[in-house]
Amino acid sequence: MYERSQRPARYRDEEDYKRFVPVHAVWEITLACDLKCLHCGSRAGRRRNNELSTDECLQVIESLARLGTREVSLIGGEAYLRKDWIDLIGAIRAHGMYCAIQTGGRNLTPERLARAAQAGLNGVGVSLDGLAPLHDKVRNVKGSFDKALDTLKRARAHGLATSVNTQIGALTMSDLPALMDTIIDVGATHWQTQLTVAMGNAVDHDELLLQPYQLETLMPLLADLYKQGLDRGLLMTIGNNIGYFGPYEHVWRGFGDERIHWTGCAAGQTVIALEADGTVKGCPSLATVGFAGGNVRDLSLEEIWRTSETVHYGRLRSVDDLWGFCRTCYYADVCRGGCTWTSHSLLGKPGNNPYCHYRVVELKKQGLRERIEKIEDAGPASFAVGRFDLVTERISDGERVSSTERSGQVIELAWKHKRNHSPDEGTVPPRLAICRACHGYIHANERICPHCAADIEASAMIYEDDLQRRHALMDDLERLLHVSH
Repeated sequence: MYERSQRPARYRDEEDYKRFVPVHAVWEITLACDLKCLHCGSRAGRRRNNELSTDECLQVIESLARLGTREVSLIGGEAYLRKDWIDLIGAIRAHGMYCAIQTGGRNLTPERLARAAQAGLNGVGVSLDGLAPLHDKVRNVKGSFDKALDTLKRARAHGLATSVNTQIGALTMSDLPALMDTIIDVGATHWQTQLTVAMGNAVDHDELLLQPYQLETLMPLLADLYKQGLDRGLLMTIGNNIGYFGPYEHVWRGFGDERIHWTGCAAGQTVIALEADGTVKGCPSLATVGFAGGNVRDLSLEEIWRTSETVHYGRLRSVDDLWGFCRTCYYADVCRGGCTWTSHSLLGKPGNNPYCHYRVVELKKQGLRERIEKIEDAGPASFAVGRFDLVTERISDGERVSSTERSGQVIELAWKHKRNHSPDEGTVPPRLAICRACHGYIHANERICPHCAADIEASAMIYEDDLQRRHALMDDLERLLHVSH
C-alpha cells in the first residue's frame, strides 16, 4: 500500500471515508465552450448567467482546502475560456492541492498552456472520442481531433501529466484499438473510458448511446486493451459508469490491486462538485434538479457539505432504494445500483442500472437482453434528462418480455422519504473475497461460489500452489540468466 506522502492525490483511505473528506473536487468554472458536442450533458456553449466572481472562487478554494480536498479538476464548458482561470490554478496550488484540467483542447493555445504550467498546473486530460472522423463528428467541429492531439503533445512537452478521456457510445468500439495506438504514440500515460449517458444533448442524439446488451462485446474488448496498455506503458482507468462485478472487475478497478472493487456511488462521500454559478452537488454529472445541495452564495461550502440532505444522498443509500434487477442482485448491498447518474438519467429514478456487465451475463443465461428506447426528449436546460423505456426481450426472436415505461420523469430520492441526517462517521466500503476458479467477487462467508459452483477453499489452494510454482520458475530463470552472464 502507498504511504500517505507517496500516494496519488485521489487515493482514498479508511479515514477519508469515515470523516467524509471530499478528496476529489470537480469544478465547472464556466459553461462557456468552443465545441458543440452532440453528447454534452450540460449543453455547454454559453456562460451561465451568474457565474461566480474571482473573489467568490477564491473563497471556494479556501473552503476546499479546509475540508481536506487533495485534488481539484477544473472543467467547463472549457475552463480556459474563463479569464481568471490562471489565477484559480495558482490559488489551488498555493493550498497544496493537485490541479488538473479536462479539456477538448480546441483553443488551448501555446500561450494559454504555458501560463497554466507556470501557475503550477499538474495535469491535462484531453477528450478523444474515437479516431478523427468519429471524434470530429461527435464533437461537431471539424479539425477538433487534430487540435486535441496537438494539445496533448504540448502538455507533455511542458512536463505535465497527460491523460485521455474517451466517451464510449454506439459508434466507438471499432475505433478503440487504433485509438489506443494513437494515445500511446502521443505519450499519454492514462486513458479513462466512460459510457455516454442519456443527458442533455445526448438525449437529442440518442443514436449515440450504447445499448445495454452491447456490454457483452465491449467489456472483453476493454479488458484486452487494458492488458495491452500495461505492456506498452498506458494505464486504462474505468469510469464510474462502467462495470460492475462481471468477469473483469478484478482486472482494472484497483489499478492492479484485485482487492479493490466497486463499492458504490461516491457522490457526497469523497467527491464534491460545483457548477459555475456556485451550485453544489455530490457529483459533477448529476442533474441540477433534484441533486443540487445549495449554493455557496447562500451558505459556506463547508456548511453545505456538512448539512445538505441532498448532497448526503450517497451517504444514506441502502438496498431499500434499489428496484428492478438491482434490488435482488447478489451484489446489491455493495454495489447499491452502480452509477446514480446513469440510472437516474435513463429512468428518472436511481437504483436500477442496466449498464452492468454482471447483469448482462446473468440475463443472457435466461435467454434475455435489455435495450433502451427514447420516449421523451430532454428540456433545454443544462443537465436536463429525457425519458427512456427499458425493454427486456428474448435474444432468440426479439420478443418483448417486459418494459419499465413510466408515467413521467419522477425524481424519487431516499432522503426525501427517510428524512435522515448524515451519520457522524462514514462507513468504510466493504471488501469482498474473490473466487480463484472464476475470478468473481464473493461474500466472505461463501463456501461454494454462487457464480461457478466451485469449492472456494479448494480453488484457493490450487491457486496458491500454482502461484508458488510460477514464482519458483521465475527464480530459476533469474538464476540461469545470472549464471549465463
